[in-house]
Amino acid sequence: MSAGVELCAATALEERGSAVGFDVLLWGETARAFVLRFDGRPVAYVNRCAHVPAEMDWQPGEFLDDSREWIVCSIHGAVYDPRDGQCVGGPCMGQRLIPLQVEERDGKVYWYPSEDVRPAFGD
Repeated sequence: MSAGVELCAATALEERGSAVGFDVLLWGETARAFVLRFDGRPVAYVNRCAHVPAEMDWQPGEFLDDSREWIVCSIHGAVYDPRDGQCVGGPCMGQRLIPLQVEERDGKVYWYPSEDVRPAFGD
């Protein structure tokens, strides 16, 4: 898997637009993750609020606030910096989202699994 897991075409990610979701195994349990484009590069996180482990999107793939500056948990109102996943406001101040390593190359976006976050079977 050194080549990474292909997630989507690079053109599927508009700057500060909707995210592309995908399934992962987080510590052996199925979870959702997402990738979006922010400041010209793809960023990816496990779709799990640091306050309470719940999925955060308002609608499928919608994570950013109205200003398109912050990732906001639709349930708890926690506010995260898309650049690094750090919570900058709300009930989990100082904590952060679980980041995933992604790369854009050859017109596609790839995810590189880690020891804690692996591909889900059948994905």
